[in-house]
Amino acid sequence: MRRLARLGAMRRLEELRREESMIRAAFPELFDGRAPKATRAPREAATAKPKARARKLSAAARKAVSDRMKKYWAERRKTKGKG
Repeated sequence: MRRLARLGAMRRLEELRREESMIRAAFPELFDGRAPKATRAPREAATAKPKARARKLSAAARKAVSDRMKKYWAERRKTKGKG
């Protein structure tokens, strides 16, 4: 059984080596050690909008939001209990 597994493994390795040589022939630039060039066209790069940055809240602003939300959820609990 082990002999058959070994033969199957050897055959698969041969297939992989053939496949690798075909890939190397089709795409030599992938294996010459150079980094791939950027694929984005210059026109697209010039028109792309920068990402919006997340705004940072001050400690006072965070506390104000926290207080508002606590009040909001307290009201929701009150009305939900009555309904």
